[in-house]
Amino acid sequence: MRDNGFKKLNFIPVVVIAVLLLMWQAACRFGWVPGYMLPSPVQVVKAFVNDFPLLMSHAKVTLLEALLGLLFGVLLGFSCAVIMDAFPIARKGLYPLLVISQTIPPVAIAPLLVLWFSYGMAPKVVLVVLVSFFPMAVGLYEGFQSVDPDMIKLMRSMRASQIQIFCHVKFPAALPQFFSGLRIAVSYSVIGAVISEWLGGFSGLGVYMTRVKKSMAYDKMFAVIFFVSAISLLLMAGVSALQRKLMPWTRT
Repeated sequence: MRDNGFKKLNFIPVVVIAVLLLMWQAACRFGWVPGYMLPSPVQVVKAFVNDFPLLMSHAKVTLLEALLGLLFGVLLGFSCAVIMDAFPIARKGLYPLLVISQTIPPVAIAPLLVLWFSYGMAPKVVLVVLVSFFPMAVGLYEGFQSVDPDMIKLMRSMRASQIQIFCHVKFPAALPQFFSGLRIAVSYSVIGAVISEWLGGFSGLGVYMTRVKKSMAYDKMFAVIFFVSAISLLLMAGVSALQRKLMPWTRT
């Protein structure tokens, strides 16, 4: 009975999205909204199909930038979390800097990165690192701090080293926070790559968006917006699948 109820709940978002799309199509079909302001879903789908090969070529560049930045962002966030957990004085110095780094809008810092690193892939990867490492660092640090102190005392009573305590107690306990932060970082990585491409680049979905915007092709603009959302959702689903694989005890 619970499984049937859960499956029914899974259909609710699909029904809501379908209703919204029908309302959107009706608003465009009956002229409630001018066509030059809002293209219909049918027009968006046609634009996506017609430009699919071009979108895929740009998506390869954006995905490469996002995944490279995500990799370095995860490594940086992991390192910051471990250092803050191991050294309380480092936590007092690093944590405020982490918070301050997130108060700077990516759109504001992207032109500086282009100025410093030119128009290649480097500024895009750096921006993705900046927007993706924070959820990893904070999530992992909170996970390390949430470990049961009695477990640590038990490991110390058995003369376990700090590395052994970390590997057998702290990191396994922080895995849920790790994957929660990773899901956020994955979505941020794609958005960060697109934003960096808006302000300079030769290829990528962000570059494609600026070109179609200048040509007033709003159907193509909406097509790439939905494409970016779909990529983010697929990557987040991949993280969830990896979590279920590595943490089978969390399956319901």
